[in-house]
Amino acid sequence: MIIGVPKEIKAQENRVALVPSGVLEMRRHGHHVMVEKGAGLGSGFSDEEYRQAGAEMIDQVENIWAKAEMIMKVKEPIEVEYSLMREGQIIFTYFHFASSEALTKAVVQSKCVAIAYETVEKPDRSLPLLVPMSEVAGRMSIQEGAKYLEKATGGRGVLLGGIPGVKPANVLVLGGGIVGYNAAKMAAGLGANVTIMDLSAARMRYLDDVMPANVTTIMSSEYAIREYLPLMDLVIGAVLIPGAIAPKLIKRDMLKLMKTGSVVVDVAIDQGGCFETSKATTHSDPIYTVDNVIHYCVANMPGAVPYTSTAGLTNVTLPYAIDLANKGWKKACQEDKSLEYGLNIIHGEITYKDVADAFNMKFTPVSNFL
Repeated sequence: MIIGVPKEIKAQENRVALVPSGVLEMRRHGHHVMVEKGAGLGSGFSDEEYRQAGAEMIDQVENIWAKAEMIMKVKEPIEVEYSLMREGQIIFTYFHFASSEALTKAVVQSKCVAIAYETVEKPDRSLPLLVPMSEVAGRMSIQEGAKYLEKATGGRGVLLGGIPGVKPANVLVLGGGIVGYNAAKMAAGLGANVTIMDLSAARMRYLDDVMPANVTTIMSSEYAIREYLPLMDLVIGAVLIPGAIAPKLIKRDMLKLMKTGSVVVDVAIDQGGCFETSKATTHSDPIYTVDNVIHYCVANMPGAVPYTSTAGLTNVTLPYAIDLANKGWKKACQEDKSLEYGLNIIHGEITYKDVADAFNMKFTPVSNFL
């Protein structure tokens, strides 16, 4: 199979979908890999490293899209790439369709086979291709939140961990999954008082067992959120419903409960955000203020630490990509239920129900194609 790896062109996105060692593995399986020149530079991988691994380096990205049977990306195609997608072409990347009707319609129109990293799901309901990026985003949410709590960036002027004789900051984490776990772990490690909320009693028991003493677990509800917001310096939105738009846990009126100069970080922004006042921002312009509360809503947080993120991502995507290349998408998905869940749009038909529901579009069961 011909594999294409274009350079990411979303704002401040420095990750790359395949590292040189991944190219070498693809070559070992007999596949041809085309990589756009400069694609790996943002993550610290030179064109020469790709050449030595056996990649064909391409100047014009249009040639990659025109020839590749499978495109591997990190972020969803953006508008200038819509016309490059081809019928029958496999596109394997993070799509987050439910947050963009324009993207969904463009992929439907292209009649490509869209396999979304974020909905590949194992039998235990875990999302293996989201885990490393969720780990990065969860840890980064505290790093960024702590920075914007500083007075120089408009925050309250609070040190997350406090000092002897001065109380630490209060941090609320909404969601106890991978993002929430890593956010709470980082905040607790810096000495903050952390409250983590989730709807799952089983998850609360697990977190209560593994978290240090400065982390409190509370069952999530609107009442509980309203009760705790006035106490908080930093709130992390870490809620994910696979393939679906994120629920709005903090309404506009609830911001008035918060302290002036407090910070909210919406890690769910790729899925539309879990705060009513969230709108996607970029690394170059990451924050805005609503009702005196600083909002950090960068849609590709792991792109700020591309070396770590790229290495972590390709560790988990490469085995699936090799399977797709070796067997073709249909046989690979027939033999691996986890990969089947990644099928969101096939030949112009939406095969992931939450995506269809998000825009009241027609849903076609994936079994029609398999």
